[in-house]
Amino acid sequence: MANTVIGSSIVIDGEISGDEDLVIQGTVKGKISLKESLYVEGSGVVEADIETQNVEIAGRVTGNIVASDKVELKTDCRVVGDIKAPRILIADGASFKGNVDMDMKER
Repeated sequence: MANTVIGSSIVIDGEISGDEDLVIQGTVKGKISLKESLYVEGSGVVEADIETQNVEIAGRVTGNIVASDKVELKTDCRVVGDIKAPRILIADGASFKGNVDMDMKER
């Protein structure tokens, strides 16, 4: 199954929702709600609150992240905001400023 890709020259200002994986190479501002996985590639810039199952970040994200499964911060990524997920991986070299909440029993 092919992923939906927001290319590096694309800027979206608004709300994105859907049931499939999304790859962001460009810029998204607003809100992202997905049932599956979100991939923010190295060129990607996200200024949005994110709700999804899995998030993999190699680019820049400003906003709060809620994931039902896992958040992975790759080397050289920059994340500013709170993360709520049962599993969180932060690679050596990743930049993160915010709070982490791994207690998902409340949901």
